Amino acid sequence: MKILAIETSCDETAIAILECARNENRAEFTILGNTLLSQIEIHKQYGGVFPALAKREHAKNLVPILEAALEEAELLCEDKQEIPDEMRARISELLARETGLAAAFLEFLGECEPPMIDAIAVTSGPGLEPALWVGINFAKALALLWNKPLVAVNHMEGHIMAALAPQQDGPLVIEDVAMPVLALLISGGHTELVLMKDWLTYELIGQTRDDAVGEAFDKVARMLELPYPGGPEISRLAESVRSNLNSDSQGSTLEFKLPRPMIHDANCDFSFAGLKTAVLNLLKKYPSITEEQKMLVAHEFENAVADVLWKKTSRALEETGAQTLVIGGGVSANTQIRRVFTAQIAADGEHPHVSLRIPAASLTTDNAIMIGLAGYFRALRKEFADPVTIKANGNLHLS
Repeated sequence: MKILAIETSCDETAIAILECARNENRAEFTILGNTLLSQIEIHKQYGGVFPALAKREHAKNLVPILEAALEEAELLCEDKQEIPDEMRARISELLARETGLAAAFLEFLGECEPPMIDAIAVTSGPGLEPALWVGINFAKALALLWNKPLVAVNHMEGHIMAALAPQQDGPLVIEDVAMPVLALLISGGHTELVLMKDWLTYELIGQTRDDAVGEAFDKVARMLELPYPGGPEISRLAESVRSNLNSDSQGSTLEFKLPRPMIHDANCDFSFAGLKTAVLNLLKKYPSITEEQKMLVAHEFENAVADVLWKKTSRALEETGAQTLVIGGGVSANTQIRRVFTAQIAADGEHPHVSLRIPAASLTTDNAIMIGLAGYFRALRKEFADPVTIKANGNLHLS
């Protein structure tokens, strides 16, 4: 089965084409085409993602990256196609809200044959609803023109599937997944622990009560006057401190010590608003903070985050008896978090029978490959979306 996948949930416009084979026990995925355009440079001036601008960029980028993905997959066959007037009218109506998208769509698709694909998967949530709608309507137009079924994909399920596919050369393979699976999903908008007892069936175990961890990284970065996106910048400073530490040094002093919110509470929930406030109060003591002090604050903040994430996840592993631990989402790219979780699981102490799976760095950020992975498993079950009722849901939950 060939799946064309579309991702527009936030500030990455992405399209991938995957050759998918076999079943839930062992699934194999060959990436035929993969294109992604990031909007980070555009949103830097706002210190975060500006939804109206993200929406406009998706509309501008979708047709060019569709062409690039089809060409990479060797599925682009140029040949003038006659699109009936009624079909043109329906497509124009679907894409009417995005300036210029209908015209670009019809011009390009009128010059190439329908590709040999079997289904179209598209992110339906969670995310920024204006951005999600651009991808959904684009997918609906393609499905209409090519007469292909649609699969609505939960973005967070995509992150789980990306983590379940180990890093390797050649095709991605998802196999030998020991149940239950506990997923720690960490990003700019999410911090949650989700249990998968049975394949594609989820239960929420814990979540943030205020700020998501990625949001906290960005806010602390702004306090330290670091550029957007803040997470990589904090990590860069923190790693500089670690590289200069002696093996027996913790790299912090009492004056730069930060709390670990809720770390001892008897639940699996998180809170990062208090940690962010603690950084703010700390910085008030140093109105002319030096670069070295910024590095120490970044180091202590990142350590605090990693400590809390591990402690809460460890509690969830105990409570659920999970056999597989997955970390997914943009913040899973953080070097210290990966280091802490890898060391704790490898220590063969509290959780000797747990297998840890972390996605390849290239699959931690929003991408269409992960949407294709999740879309395939839904397509296997024939869980196709109704083109009339499919909609964007910015607060979509796993269930």
